[in-house]
Amino acid sequence: MLPARAPDGTCIYAIGDVHGRSDLLEAMFGLIDAHRARSGAEKTIEVLLGDLIDRGPDSRGVIDLAMARRASHGLIALRGNHDQYMLDALSDAGSIARWLDWGGIEALGSYGIEASRRDCEAPQALATALRAALPPAHAAFLAGMPLTHRCGDLLFVHAGIRPGIPLAQQAPRDLMTIRELFHGDERDHGFVVVHGHTPGAVPVVRPNRIGLDTKAYESGVLTCAAFTSGGFDFITATGPAASWTAPH
Repeated sequence: MLPARAPDGTCIYAIGDVHGRSDLLEAMFGLIDAHRARSGAEKTIEVLLGDLIDRGPDSRGVIDLAMARRASHGLIALRGNHDQYMLDALSDAGSIARWLDWGGIEALGSYGIEASRRDCEAPQALATALRAALPPAHAAFLAGMPLTHRCGDLLFVHAGIRPGIPLAQQAPRDLMTIRELFHGDERDHGFVVVHGHTPGAVPVVRPNRIGLDTKAYESGVLTCAAFTSGGFDFITATGPAASWTAPH
């Protein structure tokens, strides 16, 4: 298996699923800045592993922070299935019911739109409200999110890959939603896959993959892996845990 490390002279920061926790993301950026100052790396790369929105209270604030960080630090924000749900809602009102069931109510609330699952009965009105409330820059940001980022022997992706399929032939749906088939495969993929999507209390480290989703929206713990040429370590931003349990 390949070691989970960055190319020489480079430090890569990979941040797990934020899910509307702008407080944790802002804190994480501060921790990354402090780590960068100590590392002395010639080049740094920051990657959000997708699912910026839904479930937590401030999806809008998360996108604002990500856009600002992209402008100042070249942040790469990958697309997760929840980011795709909002894009789908913009183009197809029929997809809104699914989105509301998976955290879209909280995301809509951050844009000043009150919604409940009863709104599934009138999805077109909700889609119209979303188009009116969503800043064009946010829509463009979501639409421009890539599915993967490769650097050296590391592949960054939201959910994972379908084992045995060349990267260029991977289906977008798998990259954003795959779980068991990927998690249970122990083969060398030709790179170490760094991903989110599947939550756990702590990061998951396997020889061929590293999972960084620590359920920030509920646990109050956002996890980042900092990769250097010598290996990797974790950076953790913590805040209040949610007083409620959002749908998985």
